[in-house]
Amino acid sequence: MVKRGKLLITGGTGMVGRNICEHPLAHEWDVMAPGRRELDLSNSAAVLDYFEQERPDAVIHAAGRVGGIQANMAHPVDFLVQNVDLGRNIILAARAAGVQRLINVASSCMYPRAANNPLTEDLLLKGELEPTNEGYALAKIFATRLCEYIRRESPALHYKTLIPCNLYGRHDKFAPEHSHLLPAIIHKVHLAKTSGAPTVEIWGDGTARREFMYAGDVAEATLRAVVEIESLPDEMNVGLGHDYSINEYYAIAANVIGWKGQFVHDLTKPVGMKQKLVSIERQTAWGWLPKTTLEHGIGLAYRYYTKEYKP
Repeated sequence: MVKRGKLLITGGTGMVGRNICEHPLAHEWDVMAPGRRELDLSNSAAVLDYFEQERPDAVIHAAGRVGGIQANMAHPVDFLVQNVDLGRNIILAARAAGVQRLINVASSCMYPRAANNPLTEDLLLKGELEPTNEGYALAKIFATRLCEYIRRESPALHYKTLIPCNLYGRHDKFAPEHSHLLPAIIHKVHLAKTSGAPTVEIWGDGTARREFMYAGDVAEATLRAVVEIESLPDEMNVGLGHDYSINEYYAIAANVIGWKGQFVHDLTKPVGMKQKLVSIERQTAWGWLPKTTLEHGIGLAYRYYTKEYKP
């Protein structure tokens, strides 16, 4: 099979990066996914040297310091500074090496907390961010704008940004101090099932709404985007186009896992934005939609959690 060229995937040991690496479309490339010991992405000189030596034909920047509400609230400095450093070093090194194709994987947390849903790409920087993950959001906005500016100065450099909704799936983090909502739910419900606990606690009243997409789907979208990058908008949401309440996520996870207890609500806990649903108008016009249903995706994630996950 003739390869498309050399594809550098940053964050190849994280959830998004690992799902990209194991997707069948990745086999069309000679994939480079260096771990932290091979390449320290926070070291700008090392990153520049790596690009000079390896000369990738395309880049997917999926590396980042990630976590849920608890982690973001506890370590805002790290979430801001580390993610700014990663974005700056990778994007500028790609430009210096003349790489023409770069996909920057961002986050829907970049959108203003009070913006009307569904969230359209033109809402970036149009309002106050959600305080519980502001540092991470600012870093992602920085990388997104940097890609815009580079493309404005050098139109031949297709540096474009995908903005996924919340993600879950294989290679996720399930420990409460590091996880996002859905893997945390899987973890809590599994512990309740195995311990025989009669109740599981939900933060808040459970009416806040979230959109979670299976990570294998965003991997497909990203790998297609790097091939068809000329037709891709400068920024494009990647999502389902519909959402669920937190109560619904708990109920569906309990059904998939097989736990039949009761839920109780702690109204003193933070819940973040009331709703975060991305618009998929640009994605639909581009011609892509995700394939994995929530029930099937939770089943796949739960199978990974029970069979392969190592905390």
